Amino acid sequence: MIKRSIYPSLVKHLSKKEISLITGPRQSGKTTLMLLLKAELDQKKEPTLFLNFDVEWDRVHLESQAALIRKAELELGKRGGFVFIDEIQRREDAGVFLKGLYDQNLPYKLIASGSGSLELKEKIHESLMGRKQLFELATLSFAEFVDFKTDYKYSARLPDFFSIEGERAQHLLAEYMNFGGYPRVVLEEKRDEKIAAIDEIYRSVLERDVAYLLKVDKTEAFNNLVKVMAGQVGNLINYKELSSILGISFVTLKKYIWYAQKIFLLDLVTPYSRNIRKEISQSPIVYFRDLGMRNYPLGVFGNIANPQEVGFVFQNLVYQMLTASLPAGSNRVHFWRTKDKAEVDFVVEKGKRLIPVEVKFKALKDIEIPRSLIHFSEQYCPDEAYIVNLTLKKKKRVGKTDIIAIPYWELLRRSI
Repeated sequence: MIKRSIYPSLVKHLSKKEISLITGPRQSGKTTLMLLLKAELDQKKEPTLFLNFDVEWDRVHLESQAALIRKAELELGKRGGFVFIDEIQRREDAGVFLKGLYDQNLPYKLIASGSGSLELKEKIHESLMGRKQLFELATLSFAEFVDFKTDYKYSARLPDFFSIEGERAQHLLAEYMNFGGYPRVVLEEKRDEKIAAIDEIYRSVLERDVAYLLKVDKTEAFNNLVKVMAGQVGNLINYKELSSILGISFVTLKKYIWYAQKIFLLDLVTPYSRNIRKEISQSPIVYFRDLGMRNYPLGVFGNIANPQEVGFVFQNLVYQMLTASLPAGSNRVHFWRTKDKAEVDFVVEKGKRLIPVEVKFKALKDIEIPRSLIHFSEQYCPDEAYIVNLTLKKKKRVGKTDIIAIPYWELLRRSI
């Protein structure tokens, strides 16, 4: 069983009146997580009811609020209990449906889940304002992956494991960078079985989520967009060039990219800028939410070989680790590039603090400070700047800034 870091928060929220709403990409483990919650409640002799929109005989009880209430009263009685609703995005009016149930002040705690969709991410948020807490379940993070692969022996000491078990740690890093974190993929042992799993996941995303969102049967243009974006990880997006390559209008391109974000395929990272004249201020950079989903459409799933490509995939991994470590709120991750070609991979904005981060897929022997990082530090005077690499841990003072080299696994111990 793969342990998920979000699970304790979900258990704690079971005692709250608010709806527990679990979102995330298809096959990230939402149903499994809900069944675990149900099993824990069953063990405590708490009354539970589990309904799934994808199960035909369950769907009749989800056709209306009245039908669901009748079913809950039959199974749980009128004293209360816990009602689980899986794949809630199958309802066109999912937000209104849940709001109506909540506002009736029923004695039932609602736990609902669904894959990313416009209904779930936009309308449901508006309908349930003040009535729900959102829990986003991504595919396995690098920490969750390593924890599982090491049989949870080092759960509180993962950085120590990495510093001591260097060869094994590098093997796990390579596996994660090649195959990503979809639970089904991670659980498969053989490469061909992993490929079959990611193929099924990829096709289900295109044929179900994307087709549903675009209201079309053919998703070729969207598929081509994903392939092109996968090949541009860590690079600026040129919308005009992309539109020409794909043979779709600028408006359609922007719509497709927006959809890709809503179904948890990718993120767009915006530039940091205070000096509009000298710094690029519009084009974002793309990073994928799951590395396996990035590698598969390019035909390099499980077989990343090109050194430059490996560097960009590692950069994508560091992006995931940075965003995972940031608390919700005003903290954001940007990048920085000037028209004079100076660039810094990431700029973490924590309130009024700026923290530049450079990524090097190298086993550094000593701190190598890129000219661009010095340029950024001179301009913005951050207290700290980081160089995330494979092995080196060292600090050096340059001007008013501490330049700190850290191994990537240190990001499992602390946030930048």
